[in-house]
Amino acid sequence: MTKSGTILQRCEAKGLRLTSQRRVIASVLDMSRDHPDVEELHARAARRDAAISLATVYRTVKTLEEAGILEKVDFGDGRARYEDAERDHHDHLIDMENGRVIEFVDPEIEALQEKIARKLGFELLGHRLELYGRPLPDPDADSD
Repeated sequence: MTKSGTILQRCEAKGLRLTSQRRVIASVLDMSRDHPDVEELHARAARRDAAISLATVYRTVKTLEEAGILEKVDFGDGRARYEDAERDHHDHLIDMENGRVIEFVDPEIEALQEKIARKLGFELLGHRLELYGRPLPDPDADSD
């Protein structure tokens, strides 16, 4: 999927009411390259406008999610996180030791998913893949 403008532009195109605080939140989301939760979004937005409340961020995120602009992702850590619903397709590998999320695209996995769907008599319209793991021990590390 190709992005059709910034989050702010898509809000405007959908006719969403855009207060100055919502504009700040949309800008923060556009600049996010990670998967922030509402508390992290609030901290980032409050650095730009100290008057932005956590409740405003919650309401804005809910509105953007309902409008199909944001997508909620859950990586099993009890926190709802968000990413742009129009980001290029990618899958996630979640480090269960520190919560780091690694985005990746693997053509072999994509092809296999298509093959499985066809084998089962389906046209694949979309998917979400989340892998959970922990780093392998470094074989070159000294073991004292």
